[in-house]
Amino acid sequence: MFVGYVIGSATATLKHPSMEGWKLLLVKPLQADGETPEGDPILVVDSIGAGRGEKVIITSDGRGARELLGTENTPVRWSVMGICDR
Repeated sequence: MFVGYVIGSATATLKHPSMEGWKLLLVKPLQADGETPEGDPILVVDSIGAGRGEKVIITSDGRGARELLGTENTPVRWSVMGICDR
């Protein structure tokens, strides 16, 4: 699990069928201090309604992503687990 900052959303005219209807976010990972950016943005699937400017908890649990999307055949690895309180 990581904490990240939502920097925007993504749209695609063509995407894997398992991603149809899911909101895609660009999340900038943060270091352990929860403030300092670290690494490149990550494309994540959002099922809880996070938005730009919010701090979120993301996971790279591929099995959890497959369960969330309801398919064993998906390229999705990252998903939002929660929105951090301020």
